[in-house]
Amino acid sequence: MSVNSLDEYWVPEHVKEYLRGLGFVLPLDDMEPWIRSWDDWMGARGDFYDYRDKDGLGRVYEVHRRSIHPAMRVCKEWGSLLLNEDVKVVCEDQRATDWIGEFFSSTNFMAQAQATAVRAFGLGTGAWALWVDLDRKKVRIRHYDARMVIPLTWDEDDITECAFVTRAFYRGKAVDQLQMHLKGGMGFSAGSSSPSTSSLSPEHADALLAMNDDESYKIVTICFDKDGNELAPVGVAPVFDTECAFPTFGIVKPAVTNTRVDMSPYGQSVFADAVDAVQAVDLTFDALINEIDVSKMRVFLSDVLFDREKTGDKTISIPFGKQDCTVFRKVMTTEDTIQEFAPALRTSSQVEAFRIALQMLGDLTGFGIGYFDLDESRGYVKTATEVSSDNSALMRNIRRHENALEDAIKSIARAVMCVSRGFGESIPDEGSVRVQYDDSIIQDTAAEKAQDMAEVGVTLAPWEYRARWYGEDEATARRLAAEIGAGGTAGDKGSS
Repeated sequence: MSVNSLDEYWVPEHVKEYLRGLGFVLPLDDMEPWIRSWDDWMGARGDFYDYRDKDGLGRVYEVHRRSIHPAMRVCKEWGSLLLNEDVKVVCEDQRATDWIGEFFSSTNFMAQAQATAVRAFGLGTGAWALWVDLDRKKVRIRHYDARMVIPLTWDEDDITECAFVTRAFYRGKAVDQLQMHLKGGMGFSAGSSSPSTSSLSPEHADALLAMNDDESYKIVTICFDKDGNELAPVGVAPVFDTECAFPTFGIVKPAVTNTRVDMSPYGQSVFADAVDAVQAVDLTFDALINEIDVSKMRVFLSDVLFDREKTGDKTISIPFGKQDCTVFRKVMTTEDTIQEFAPALRTSSQVEAFRIALQMLGDLTGFGIGYFDLDESRGYVKTATEVSSDNSALMRNIRRHENALEDAIKSIARAVMCVSRGFGESIPDEGSVRVQYDDSIIQDTAAEKAQDMAEVGVTLAPWEYRARWYGEDEATARRLAAEIGAGGTAGDKGSS
């Protein structure tokens, strides 16, 4: 679901009213002003970037401040450091690991998940949720950012029920699609073609919110036209019982405490406390460009160098040269026919201010003071591997964010396998699930692998090496190590 940048999608009021009519209190009401503000900073929009000023005569003119989009850069850096195609979900059973790996690969999940993480780190919250094609019996994962996510039931530890709102198109017309992932269904019947009218009425809200004996998650889909009227699109199942006893979605949040709204299930932007640093970066960048722009050489030419033409009773000079305020005409003078003026550049001090602003931005957003520092030999920011070796702050924050992301990835992976089993896929029970991250971007993975290889047969069994670096379960790792050679015997001894 793409969002038109000229008409960004936010949850319409009629959808909010529908949820309130079911008895839900919406945490989005308190968080939406903050989410909108963070969205503007990511897009370099707002009064800071486009404002009005006055000249000495009181004339008002519009000014645009140049930007390198530092807020978006911060979020993109976190997305690229944390998620890529080499991140794996490792299950207790190797066949389940292979199946979910193939699913993620065929659906291009990780590449899209990185984009979701970028938005989530900027807006504070994102989500992955199941989407089911009943006709083809296929499971897919949809990606949402904070603008489209409405938690319905939560505590300080987790969100247990959630609604997702997007724009869809039915017969050429835009509709608002609300999908609620509800534990037990909360009054919606999977056997009916549509939710019962009595259950959806406000006077039955208490009964709707009461948990029933069915603990599996149901996906309830409601569509609305632009006027807020409910629709029943052909081919859309109003209620689908996933038969999953665990959440059918994963909430993506950075490991940053929400200090804007107390007890909110939403997360906080990774740059929420660094807005002043974002401004400082763009202020210094804009000043640097302005310095270069106003320091262009000016050429002043005497009247005698200009051709003239007669128009009526007037004789006017014919202009020539560039039309960018670099050539000027000296009126009523024949002395110094050509005079040049080149203002002195102050770029050294401007660059130093820009560098300090970048360092401050990196420090306040968890990268450490040296991450966005200028590389004097190449003239721009250093790469992650250049600064991670001596940047303990970056490594600590990467681990914190990885731990926060792991639950969301494991949750959506388990939900995909559960529903796919119901569609006839032969997937064994996954058992315990973990996420194996790819840290080669920030550390020398080849060196670590070589070091572990040197430890094989000394402190590390061959199968342990395979389990760590290839994401294999113990049984598969032991079998393959034994097939390769004598390492199988060493592996058995190493595990005793």
